[in-house]
Amino acid sequence: MTKSELIEKLAEANPHLYLRDVERIVTTIFDEITGALADGDRVELRGFGAFSVKERGARTGRNPRTGEAVDVPAKYIPYFKTGKQLREKLNANG
Repeated sequence: MTKSELIEKLAEANPHLYLRDVERIVTTIFDEITGALADGDRVELRGFGAFSVKERGARTGRNPRTGEAVDVPAKYIPYFKTGKQLREKLNANG
């Protein structure tokens, strides 16, 4: 599902809201999550999951074309851990 599809579904489920308002709400939520992660905070949505940031250390990689060693600098990556309710819902059929 894309962001625009999410906005569309939410607008259909809430006909009393204008599409532009739903879009503003979704964008604001994503901006707040992004901002919190950029500040190094953890974002937890109970039952859904938790977003956090992990540091990936520097390492030596290889250029796939030449096989030459390349230094890859340390960087931060987003990490998502599913919540219990989401895992249970995904595995309810199995």
